[in-house]
Amino acid sequence: MATVAFIGLGNMGGPMAANLIKAGMTVTVFDLNPAAVEALTSQGALSAKTACGAASSADVVITMLPASKHVLGLYLGDANNKGLLEVVSKQALLIDCSTIDADSARIVGKKAAEMGIEFMDAPVSGGTAGAAAGTLTFICGGSDAAYAQAQTVLTVMGGNIFHAGAVGAGQVAKICNNMLLSVLMVGTSESIQLGLDNGLDPKVLSDIMKVSSGGNWTLEKYNPCPNVMENVPSSNGYQGGFMVDLMVKDLGLSQQAAMASNSSTPMGSLARSLYVNHARQGNGSRDFSSIFEQFSKKK
Repeated sequence: MATVAFIGLGNMGGPMAANLIKAGMTVTVFDLNPAAVEALTSQGALSAKTACGAASSADVVITMLPASKHVLGLYLGDANNKGLLEVVSKQALLIDCSTIDADSARIVGKKAAEMGIEFMDAPVSGGTAGAAAGTLTFICGGSDAAYAQAQTVLTVMGGNIFHAGAVGAGQVAKICNNMLLSVLMVGTSESIQLGLDNGLDPKVLSDIMKVSSGGNWTLEKYNPCPNVMENVPSSNGYQGGFMVDLMVKDLGLSQQAAMASNSSTPMGSLARSLYVNHARQGNGSRDFSSIFEQFSKKK
């Protein structure tokens, strides 16, 4: 069994690390939040005082961090702190599951390659429910060797694992997916509200659209209309799930990539504007399906 260091134990990282523990792996964890660390040590994880301490003797290092600056700082270090690349074994595999811009992933990957260390970006899709159930989709960017080596841990945490290409490719595929998800959520929300405004039952309408040409993941798994589907954020006051602020971040990354490649993404651009406006109204910490309220009739 691989010895794993897991750094970043938030809503996604915590359940992912828990699944590795359940599989019998030796897992050393680190997070700036002591409560998150305690939740994992109570399940059998070891803890370290620093991220570098957690990673120094691990076969596999997995990171799940909020943004590019955190990933660059952790792996490369600065004038006052060593980065992970300076302390890990040359035989270790480094897997970053954060969603960041592709260029930042490539910067870390290039430095790792220069030092003879395998690094792979592997952002995930599937949300907190997928993290808990071990059914995440991993979208990997890295060498064939890194991808093969990663199977030991990724198959414990995920149900679908894809090799998108070289380092950075995982990030590009992830932001393409999330841009499409945002467009589908907006379109689904306005369509259901149109039905409501014209006297239709939203559950009946959703059932019709699910098996018709408008069918999509948001209708099948994540309906944005309250009380249409159980166990989704819309039926729990839009709590839990994937925050609006994170969708805004990912849509910003998609538009950054579009600018760099001169790609035309009018729907993605509009979706970003809608989500930014929604966040500015105080909805940043709510689930992204709460965009439905932008179309509902105000009482």
